[in-house]
Amino acid sequence: MTIYLPIAELSVNIFIILGMGAAVGFLSGMFGVGGGFLITPLLIFYNIPPVVAVATGANQVVASSISGAITHFRRGTLDMKLGTVLLVGGLAGATIGIWIFSLLRRVGQLDLIISLMYVIFLGTVGGLMLLESINAMRRAAKNVPPTPRRPGPPHRGPPPPPDGRCQTS
Repeated sequence: MTIYLPIAELSVNIFIILGMGAAVGFLSGMFGVGGGFLITPLLIFYNIPPVVAVATGANQVVASSISGAITHFRRGTLDMKLGTVLLVGGLAGATIGIWIFSLLRRVGQLDLIISLMYVIFLGTVGGLMLLESINAMRRAAKNVPPTPRRPGPPHRGPPPPPDGRCQTS
């Protein structure tokens, strides 16, 4: 069953799009990853124009973010102070991103830059995750217990409490 997307000017299989949304929503809910960096490349690989994929990814992120925030608020695991600071930074970053997006669109390089940025960004994230996994496997092979991790630079702040959990004020 196909559905016509007037802005993208093409017809797509609705079940594939639903599957993409469900898979990204599942991953976002399970691991707390932002859905935008997942759904946008999937849409681009499915031949949705990059401009439309970016805008549509932002729409999907809003839906999954709101539902995730409500769930975590009900569980008492949402740090409102941290969330507010991230929201302000995110609004500033999004404003700058939209400005650059418009600039690139005017000069006709938007599709190329979006594709390159995704390759660089996802490659960097994947490489860092690979290094972290390799280091974890090496520590496990040497029977070295994992060290508790705290936010921020490791040389600042008081030592962690004995239970290894971070405290917020």
